[in-house]
Amino acid sequence: MAVKAAPARERRPPSVARVLELLPEATTDGRAHSALVDAARDVIAAERARLAREPRGEARSAEVLAIDVAARVADVADAWRSHAGAINATGVLIHTNLGRSTWPAATIEAARVAASAPMLLEIEPESGRRGRRFRDVEDSLIALTGAEDAIVVNNNAAAVALAVGLAGRGGGVVVARGELVEIGGGVRIPDIVRRAGARLIEVGTANKTRADDFVAAIADSRVRVVLRIHRSNFRVEGFVEDPDFRAVAAAAHERGAIVIDDLGSGALLDTSAFGLAHEPLPRERLAAGADLVTFSGDKLVGGPQAGFIVGRAELVARLRRDPLARAMRPDKVTLAAIAATLGLYRSGRAEREIPLWRSVATSLADLQVRASVLAAALDAVAIPTDATLGGGSLPGETLPSAGISIAAAKPDLLARRLRTGRPAVVPRIDHDRVVFDLRSVEPERDHELEAGIRAALRPASRQPR
Repeated sequence: MAVKAAPARERRPPSVARVLELLPEATTDGRAHSALVDAARDVIAAERARLAREPRGEARSAEVLAIDVAARVADVADAWRSHAGAINATGVLIHTNLGRSTWPAATIEAARVAASAPMLLEIEPESGRRGRRFRDVEDSLIALTGAEDAIVVNNNAAAVALAVGLAGRGGGVVVARGELVEIGGGVRIPDIVRRAGARLIEVGTANKTRADDFVAAIADSRVRVVLRIHRSNFRVEGFVEDPDFRAVAAAAHERGAIVIDDLGSGALLDTSAFGLAHEPLPRERLAAGADLVTFSGDKLVGGPQAGFIVGRAELVARLRRDPLARAMRPDKVTLAAIAATLGLYRSGRAEREIPLWRSVATSLADLQVRASVLAAALDAVAIPTDATLGGGSLPGETLPSAGISIAAAKPDLLARRLRTGRPAVVPRIDHDRVVFDLRSVEPERDHELEAGIRAALRPASRQPR
């Protein structure tokens, strides 16, 4: 005998008004009515969709739906938590998709203090009058790079765009063809030059550019800027030639052109001291003839997202007067955090306290011990690995590392379980094995990593949806 579907009245979800009447008092207190209505509508729409899929189902009561609405409102308020606190076990130290550099403790504390109370952002303590906006950051950049002055914007793409604006409308910007790169997010150097209203002048070829190529182009009286782009996120090998930078700078200065050198990821420590290729330092590029040098704050510097422009005082002053500079400036929290990060460099504590450089400097022996302990606890295999800097920094360079690997019939499924766990764990996949590289994992989080892996290895039937 066939079972009849429930009567329509039993399958009709309650109204929005009825659900709102039954919301817990704690949910409605201080919450915008429109937000509660939107949540109630979403829950009821989901209930209708469920009933459409389940012909024999019955509508849940208004009381039950009200509990769902309250939970949804709470989830919205705490949505950031589902994205925070992930464990980076990829072996990529500066992982763009995981937020790039982890901040030092001093940087986090500086941001907390700046966010929780007023600060002397643009007030001179002695006179009480309005002064230069939080000069501490610029003073540190001057001390660390040997520049005459500095300005901070919200990322390095902004720094390049602002600096290129010095060419003026219709002014020529000379760039080597081998440096017409895409810097991420689909943003390309030619687009930045055109957006500034300048005229792009390409010289050389994709693989070979000489100083003479620049000299010939600079002879054009409309050339205002020579833009050099450091290959921080890729490298070219084989039949290649790069121009002598000092010769290019000298030729540009003879004709009154400005030399802008974009280092991209930037560095304030000598990377060769860690067994890596030498990354040009801003101080070195200024000494070689650059008028302005731009670089990032959240890659090899290891701090908050920011773009730094350092160099000649007269040019920095012009940039500071540009209306775009205000649109690109960081807020007080970011400035305080940058100041704390740069302070670690000035005090000689960067290698010990900045997480990126602490990870780079960790000995292979220490990583191997951690891998052995973790492998024994999880019945996994301790393996040698190779870590990379990532984040568009030092392409092709690797650091010997250690980690563990776990065989899986469906490695993609296991990786998904790891990413959707709490905390989220992000490994890498090597054929049929899931690999966890420990150079990108802070030692104090090894126990969380172990717990996350254990949870992901439970049978699928026991996995939370």
